[in-house]
Amino acid sequence: MREILHIQGGQCGNQIGSKFWEVICDEHGVDPTGKYKGDGSSSETQLERINVYFNEASGGRYVPRAVLMDLEPGTMDSIRSGPYGQIFRPDNLCSGSRVRGITGRKGIILRARS
Repeated sequence: MREILHIQGGQCGNQIGSKFWEVICDEHGVDPTGKYKGDGSSSETQLERINVYFNEASGGRYVPRAVLMDLEPGTMDSIRSGPYGQIFRPDNLCSGSRVRGITGRKGIILRARS
């Protein structure tokens, strides 16, 4: 069976990715908490391919096989507080520090000294 690792980055990528996960969860019968609910008529088909995008965690929860990244932590905060924020593993959401614009300058300073 195929397995997909979904990687999304930046504000735009994460906004599109959040909507993507809402659609995938709906198609596979997974609710916003990660529990399989099915839709009755196509439950067998939904479960047959659920492992393509999800790992099954303890308690029968399904967790997206995804890594979400952004230098600005506000994007990750909005995903966490969004409708499907509970479905992601917290350690798969990576963000930078709260200081904006410092990353590039630090890189230049370090580069100039070396």
